[in-house]
Amino acid sequence: MKKCFVMVLLCCLLVAGTAFAKTGTLLVAFGTSMDSARPAIDDIEKAYKKAAGNEPVLLAFTSDIIRNKLAKEGKPVLSVNAAMNELAAQGVTDLKIQSLHIAPAEEYNQLERMVVKNITKNPGVFKTVKVGYPLLVSEKDLDAVVKVVLASLPKDRKPGDAVVLMGHGNDRGPGDLTLAATAAAFHKADPHVWLATVEGSNSFDNVLPKLKASGAKRVWLQPFMIVAGDHANNDLAGPEEDSWASRIKAAGMTPMPNLKGLGQLKGIQDIFLSHTQNAVVDLANTKKVD
Repeated sequence: MKKCFVMVLLCCLLVAGTAFAKTGTLLVAFGTSMDSARPAIDDIEKAYKKAAGNEPVLLAFTSDIIRNKLAKEGKPVLSVNAAMNELAAQGVTDLKIQSLHIAPAEEYNQLERMVVKNITKNPGVFKTVKVGYPLLVSEKDLDAVVKVVLASLPKDRKPGDAVVLMGHGNDRGPGDLTLAATAAAFHKADPHVWLATVEGSNSFDNVLPKLKASGAKRVWLQPFMIVAGDHANNDLAGPEEDSWASRIKAAGMTPMPNLKGLGQLKGIQDIFLSHTQNAVVDLANTKKVD
């Protein structure tokens, strides 16, 4: 009788332990304050909520400026720290965090620091905290992204039409190298497609002479960013004299803006989902090296 009681008690404890374990997901983007750009992030969030079922999914922006602006407009978005605390309050013990960045560069590194700071301040709250890599971290990612983006180009594009993709880029760090490799992959897949960046070594100044030499009459402009935000609407397609669209027009070609963020593309959402599912680095259980 005593042995049976012990067995029942152990089973109850195992069931209780299993029930207590709860998984949640936190999506982290730099952010946007433009209503027209928000669908790109919303679409990713919807894809995650569909995949998560009853598990909680929250969104956080890393930009203090954007969060403060949205808060003043009555459209608050959580910080990484606040979102982690909220998920903990909901009983999440196993946390999955997905970076919605393009490359493992400055913004991604900042995200990891934010996560580690919260874990250090609240030890033992989460059993595991696994962070999914940004969009481009492998050759497999690169091949998939190129195929998805090329398939998303406007159906009205005619033979001989050029395409210019605008990435953000970085003046330093691995982000510049990642986007240089991405630019080469796009141009190899389609010789009439160029990727240039707002920052970094692969500027539009390098691409414009190639556009002129291509003989293209029309140039499609599309952001290579998760959202079609400020850079896309102003630096890429804006009316200002120094925008890429204005410079293309001044060179005798017709700019054709197609302002769609990468986050709106299902293939991009699928890559992020796979990175979340395959995340292995657990920041809650990382051993310190002396």
